[in-house]
Amino acid sequence: MGLHNLAGKPAAKSMLTNISRLVSSYYTLEVKGSVFFGTSGHRGTSFNGTFNESHIAAIAQAVCEYRQTKKITGPIFLGFDTHALSEPAFRTTLEVFAANNMHVIIHAKDEYTPTPVISFLILNYNKGKTKGLADGVIITPSHNPPCDGGFKYNPPSGGPADKDVTDWIQKRANQLMAANSSEIKKIPYEVARRANTTQVQDFVTPFVNELSKVIDMEIIRENGIKIGVDPMGGSGIHFWEPIADKYNLNMDIVNPNVDQTFGFMTFDWDGQIRMDCSSTYAMAKMIAMKDKFDIAWGNDPDFDRHGIITPEGLMNPNHYLSVAIWYLFQNRPLWEKNVQIGKTLVSSNMINKVAQGLNRKVYEVPVGFKWFVDGLKLGNIAFCGEESAGASFLRKDGTVWTTDKDGFCMTLLAAEILAKTGKTPQEIYQDVLVPEYGEPLYKRVDSPIDDKQKTWLQTLTPDAIKESTIAGLTVSKIRTTAPSNHEPIGGVKIELSDGSWFAIRPSGTEPIMKLYIESYGGLNLWQKIYDEAISLIQ
Repeated sequence: MGLHNLAGKPAAKSMLTNISRLVSSYYTLEVKGSVFFGTSGHRGTSFNGTFNESHIAAIAQAVCEYRQTKKITGPIFLGFDTHALSEPAFRTTLEVFAANNMHVIIHAKDEYTPTPVISFLILNYNKGKTKGLADGVIITPSHNPPCDGGFKYNPPSGGPADKDVTDWIQKRANQLMAANSSEIKKIPYEVARRANTTQVQDFVTPFVNELSKVIDMEIIRENGIKIGVDPMGGSGIHFWEPIADKYNLNMDIVNPNVDQTFGFMTFDWDGQIRMDCSSTYAMAKMIAMKDKFDIAWGNDPDFDRHGIITPEGLMNPNHYLSVAIWYLFQNRPLWEKNVQIGKTLVSSNMINKVAQGLNRKVYEVPVGFKWFVDGLKLGNIAFCGEESAGASFLRKDGTVWTTDKDGFCMTLLAAEILAKTGKTPQEIYQDVLVPEYGEPLYKRVDSPIDDKQKTWLQTLTPDAIKESTIAGLTVSKIRTTAPSNHEPIGGVKIELSDGSWFAIRPSGTEPIMKLYIESYGGLNLWQKIYDEAISLIQ
């Protein structure tokens, strides 16, 4: 799909989501879609009947029943982000949880809760326990447009639920919806808030206090690094000031506002408002301020992604992941010598080269942070990341921090890198990594996908690809499963003889096809690969 003529431009008020109509539709519109858990939970919008009160009540009841089958008897941490549908979905969820006599812990004063904070709270609560374990729910569609809603379940491992868990919840929720809600327990919201099983807790302080166990906050403070932060109206918006105050950081929060229309955003590549902090179009306003700061960043609404801005501009997420790995494994002396580096197979091969230079093994999996949860929890994987700008890593002492993506630690790490090395992450990539390992050209292109194409991609086998050459290069490997855990990738990755590759897979959260290409022959080869890859899918 070509670039929309509004990409990178601010939205007119007439183009913004009608929030009152969106919320009203959540309660009143006829349900038209079933519950479906993709890469990051169930997502949809009340405007087309795919994210409504009936969906959320059924999912919440299914979660209660799943906990019973697995004898999960500890509290469940419940949070929501700043999307307009998140608060009504939070209310519905609490109504069901309280009716089922579940011990629910929510953020004080109806505050927003980032995804990594829920993971952190679960892990901290469960530390040293073998029974009475906690789990969590985050109501968020992540970076999706303002009209979308989302529901994610994190089991006691603290990270995204595995497919067997989400399949169980999805199946049971759809059964409950088909039964016309007769088996769903629910009480009024105000009664649920006053229930003895509902507990209010400060989520900010414990998380902020322990950040220094992950990041060298002292060196950032000592060097007076001038930091610019755009919370992008997201759930971490009230975390940055306490972080800056506690650690005495030179931090400017450039946009301290919450606006459920996200009217302060610029349009993404397709003319949609999408809070994608890895997109130069969505981040246009923050990029324009790059010269005001030594380092700057933005986060998506649930704060599980990061966008790093240096005086050179917005960093390619793959470049930053490579630099983060290069830096961390040389500056975390307490990490075990045999811990691995986790990456998704659609992330840059630069990561593999950096890992080889560090004499570290790579654990390469399909898209989805759930594949890293066990490794992080056990301390077998010290760092793991996705090309879509989501990552997390261990504490300085080599123990688990979060088992979900953390936009806080990944952005603060950029300031630590600058303070420690005197170079921005972008300068390290260009001055250190490129001379050592070469300069691949990596770009991802998104475009609409129909059901036929999606089914074809998801059911592919290597034998279905008959081409022996692409862009004049020999096809060296065709993958439909990941090399480290042999799980299906939901599409295909084709590796070429010079180290270039491309992969095609449908998004797990939007009706979009993602085409990833990494060329070791510059832009001309990239374009040739693109042209032939598009012909393949068509």
